[in-house]
Amino acid sequence: MTAASGAPAPLLSERPALPWRKLAALAVLVLLVHLLLLQTASEHWGPEASPVSPRAPALLTRRIEPVAVPPVAAQAPVAPVKKPVFKKKVAIAQAQSAPPATNSIAEPAPEPAVTDAATGTAEVDGEPQPPTAIPTPAMEENPAPPAPQEKPVTAMALPGSALLAYTMTGSAKGLNYHAKAELDWQNQGASYAARMGVSALFLGSRSMASSGQIGADGLAPMRFSDKSRSEVAAHFDADKGQISFSANTPNVPWVKGVQDRVSVLLQLGGMLAGNPAGFPVGTNITVYTVGPRDADSWTFLVEGEESLKLPYGELNTLKLARQPRREFDQKVEVWYAPALGYLPVRSKITQANGDFIDQQLSDVNKP
Repeated sequence: MTAASGAPAPLLSERPALPWRKLAALAVLVLLVHLLLLQTASEHWGPEASPVSPRAPALLTRRIEPVAVPPVAAQAPVAPVKKPVFKKKVAIAQAQSAPPATNSIAEPAPEPAVTDAATGTAEVDGEPQPPTAIPTPAMEENPAPPAPQEKPVTAMALPGSALLAYTMTGSAKGLNYHAKAELDWQNQGASYAARMGVSALFLGSRSMASSGQIGADGLAPMRFSDKSRSEVAAHFDADKGQISFSANTPNVPWVKGVQDRVSVLLQLGGMLAGNPAGFPVGTNITVYTVGPRDADSWTFLVEGEESLKLPYGELNTLKLARQPRREFDQKVEVWYAPALGYLPVRSKITQANGDFIDQQLSDVNKP
């Protein structure tokens, strides 16, 4: 062996030391591997992650300053309202006030003095009324004078029995027509019967009849009837003090001097004949008059004397007129002839809508 080979070999070969940078990189790599393993294990074996609940939006608050309210005035205390007490309904007969004295006359009132201020048309209370076919008297344009005092009529002079024939003309809903009418008056001393009838072509017939007693005050009806297609009647009961109707309308009080729509024409004639000078122009005669269903006070105004040319001939007459008081009242005009015992020789009835009937004497037959 040589000297070089004779030296002993070292047990471990000497290697150069790893630089520190490599060691640091290796440590980081090992650390990353462990972290990766831990994360993977938690996904497979760890508890299930709870879902993340959505976060509620933030609640914003805002301060609102109160608005100043004006003070409210204190109200007066309200009185307590009593609870209504309902009483059981009991049928009570309504007492109707008796009409004023009938078959009475009123002296004409003196004409009011006209001043310079009274030049315009006076205003009338209430709603305006529609015009009628026949104008109302001019006196209605002036304020009504005070109502005159009425007094009962005692003088009566009823005419004897007679059958009066009339020629009638009329207008209904724009249609003019002609007809025949009659008044059959039977004066039997202590009792009477009167019938008015009319018949017209295409219009049919109608009749009204009155019967009753005759006394010191004139006619006292006991029954009144109105017949067209059917008949309705009024019954006068002086003992019970009432008038009843077959049409089942309410009873009305019976009063002394009450008349019906037929007897009133003859009663007025008897009053005029009994005291011709007692009815000057402007006198009002009020008669409580009964129709087929009700009753009302009819007031007739003495308008004055008038000469008429009738189918019967020329006659001097005294005209009375009932003016309408309400919107749908009839205007009734009657002419009496003194030469015929104050029998009605002409009568005209005008409706509020202008329809009318006008019957004029054509013949008189006396027994």
